[in-house]
Amino acid sequence: MAANDPQLVEQRHRIAVAAGAALLVAGVVLVLFVLPAEFAVDPFGTGARFGLLDLGITGQQVEALETAGAAGAAGAAAILVPQERPFQQETVEFTIGPRQYVEYKYRLDKGEALLYSWKASAPVNLDFHAEPDGAPRGYAQSYETKQAVTEASGTMTAPFSGIHGWYWENTTDQDITVTLTSSGYYNIAHEFRDGQPPKNKMFQ
Repeated sequence: MAANDPQLVEQRHRIAVAAGAALLVAGVVLVLFVLPAEFAVDPFGTGARFGLLDLGITGQQVEALETAGAAGAAGAAAILVPQERPFQQETVEFTIGPRQYVEYKYRLDKGEALLYSWKASAPVNLDFHAEPDGAPRGYAQSYETKQAVTEASGTMTAPFSGIHGWYWENTTDQDITVTLTSSGYYNIAHEFRDGQPPKNKMFQ
């Protein structure tokens, strides 16, 4: 059949028309339905009329959450951290004499969390700090230092293995009582006072 045969030309014309019509329909479907449903883009308002725009908005929100979660997980601590030691909790009370101090610290391994809440009967000076394993004698890394405070609560995740806890100083002429409530996977607590040997408390 010759290239310029009328039947061949007609067939090619029909194929071209059909292909063009298919592309046109696909473009119309893309603009009117796919874009609103998948990407929340609705230039003609058909997505809103057919309820497709909400699908696109929801899809974008889900994608943003998944992206943020993946990015956060890359540099975050593990979500689940199994523990071999039993969970501990205690409430302990300290009486601090005039111009004296008390330190109370828990033994925590790196990554272990400590939940705490404490209250003082009068303002005290505070230094919440830690002594890393292997650090030079007398070295401490401070997390929080405040003056004239009466309470605090929060969660601390140990950045390194060592003993982590509080220094409370009484600058008044009267006794002050500090009450601490804590929970975590600690197994030892240490109490330090000026001129006294350390007191160690073991947890089962």
